[in-house]
Amino acid sequence: MWKDFFYFSGHERRGIIVLVACIAIVVVCTLTLTFSDRKENIATKDNFKEEYISFIHSLKKRDYKTFYAKYAHSLQHEIHLAPFDPNVADSATFVSLGLQPWMARNIMHYRAKGGKFRKPEEFKKVYGLTEKQYTFLLPYIYVNDTFQKKDTTGILIKRSFPDSLRVTKYAAGTVIDLNLSDTTELKKIPGIGAGIARMIVNYRKRLGGFYRIEQLSEINLNVEKVRPWFRVVNEQTRRMNLNRASIERLKAHPYLNFYQAKVIVEHREKYGPLKSLKELVLYSEFTQKDFERISHYIRFE
Repeated sequence: MWKDFFYFSGHERRGIIVLVACIAIVVVCTLTLTFSDRKENIATKDNFKEEYISFIHSLKKRDYKTFYAKYAHSLQHEIHLAPFDPNVADSATFVSLGLQPWMARNIMHYRAKGGKFRKPEEFKKVYGLTEKQYTFLLPYIYVNDTFQKKDTTGILIKRSFPDSLRVTKYAAGTVIDLNLSDTTELKKIPGIGAGIARMIVNYRKRLGGFYRIEQLSEINLNVEKVRPWFRVVNEQTRRMNLNRASIERLKAHPYLNFYQAKVIVEHREKYGPLKSLKELVLYSEFTQKDFERISHYIRFE
């Protein structure tokens, strides 16, 4: 009975054989390709690992000191080589030769103490000067005859040389305009450095100009100490239109806060343009001192 189900004609048997053969061929090809891809992936991973290890070794072998020196040298200012006498050259000359500003100041300080370079070789003793810098500059160093002779009197004579990198301070009695002076001029006032000069200029911009010297106390400066050096000519303040300025513009002024700016804007929206500060007297956000200070910086038209 079972033979009825599994009986195939000759033609059907040949078809089955061909089908089995095709299936076998497909299976063999699939296994072959899979094995080949696996071998290729393994080889690729091995190559990547070798390249990675080689790259790490190359990083370890790199001379970082040489690299940093080349990079730092590229950031330095442009060098202008020219013959110079270390006994009379100014700070700017030393800097143009490739020395750092602090080294130039050391040389100026050494000369101010009476130090002299009697021959080019003595320039080597400059503090911070490297052997490479000294060798590089040696062909350009010359010493005037007047410095080559040693002083036999035993008297130490100090000589002062102008330091072109140092800010020259004004003499006593000099008076400058507080509203027109820039940071360069402000730094010439004794006791005022770069930081204080920038602070004065920045606060002046925020205010719109000073109307009296006493306003410097608002940035924690000793008014009595700096008063002799400044003057305020007339009233040169910059005024803002109180009827058009936004809340952001109003509160940006040092003499107005957010709540005061909000009162001004709401008042003019409700009652129309302001004609004077007296219209704001009844608001608790303002004091008489506030009105006195802000009156120098506002207008109504």
